[in-house]
Amino acid sequence: MKEDSYNTKLSLNQQPARSHQMCRTIEEYAPAVDHHVDMLSSTSDDLNLIPPLNFAMVDNGIFRSGFPDSANFSFLQTLKLTSIIYLCPEPYPEANTEFLKFNGIKLFQFGIESYKEPFVNIPEDTIREALKLVLDVRNHPVLIHCNRGKHRTGCLVGCLRKLQRWCLSSVFDEYQRFAAAKARVSDQSGECSVLHRIN
Repeated sequence: MKEDSYNTKLSLNQQPARSHQMCRTIEEYAPAVDHHVDMLSSTSDDLNLIPPLNFAMVDNGIFRSGFPDSANFSFLQTLKLTSIIYLCPEPYPEANTEFLKFNGIKLFQFGIESYKEPFVNIPEDTIREALKLVLDVRNHPVLIHCNRGKHRTGCLVGCLRKLQRWCLSSVFDEYQRFAAAKARVSDQSGECSVLHRIN
């Protein structure tokens, strides 16, 4: 496919009083061809529908996972995604970007660092901006992911659960299911401090 057959739009959203970039948005508009039909017209034997690591449905039109790779693309096409919320600072790989272009999927990137130190909080303003995108049905179906679909994704989903009026014990239970044995005390305390400020 030719690069010039796409119209690419890049915009930066910034907090008014800050100079750092909060969200990087890439919208890829593919030609008016329904690639979902082409891909799904194959028999089920021809498709390898492999979900990404830690994939799950969060709510109607909202999914979560670890970082998808090319082995997951056929599965992701069945979701007919409108957008992806990526929670890591690293650049999106070229193969994934091409997949987004081919399927007309918008990418919203929030560069949340992976912290190893205890009691480091995820920035509240970043979580609020990401939540706005998750709650906007124009972005649905949406996939939220970080590298492993555990900590950063779990914190954002936990904040969504708070808005859905889940009790904190249920929020932490869900978080731990995805984080498994590697659930970090610092993540839970950091998530808890963000959860108490998210209304």
